[in-house]
Amino acid sequence: MTKAPIQDEWPELATYCWGCGKNNTHGLQLKSYWEDEETVATFIPKEHHLAFPGILNGGIISTIIDCHGTGTANAYAKARADDHKPLMHVTASLTVKFLRPTPLDRPLTLRGRVTDDDGRKITVSCSLYADDTLCATGEVVTVGVNPDNFVKRSPPTFV
Repeated sequence: MTKAPIQDEWPELATYCWGCGKNNTHGLQLKSYWEDEETVATFIPKEHHLAFPGILNGGIISTIIDCHGTGTANAYAKARADDHKPLMHVTASLTVKFLRPTPLDRPLTLRGRVTDDDGRKITVSCSLYADDTLCATGEVVTVGVNPDNFVKRSPPTFV
């Protein structure tokens, strides 16, 4: 596993994401790491993340799959970048399949793998586990954008 979380390597303005931004103190603070040929993250749900007693909210599940997928795509893009500045990858589409209720009472594991790379878009397949039980899967299609231009087109109003 790499020592630094993938999300901590992002440009400063990308660190305010509610799901994974290190500068969003009210967020979920998801941290993803490379491990062999995939990325791994551990998420510890809190009681207020519930949908029903003991069950994790589907919006939280979607958010952590989205953030883990974009983290995977960004780390992959950075590793394959040659001499040019790598693009920042943001979500173009997100598909989540909820396979069974996801429990709140234990750490959850996310695993991600790059399944397609056409040079501009990177597709990542994600799986969410509670212990060894697969609870949800997701596909995150990301698109590469120039971080400087992206921020100019949609500046955050809270920084």
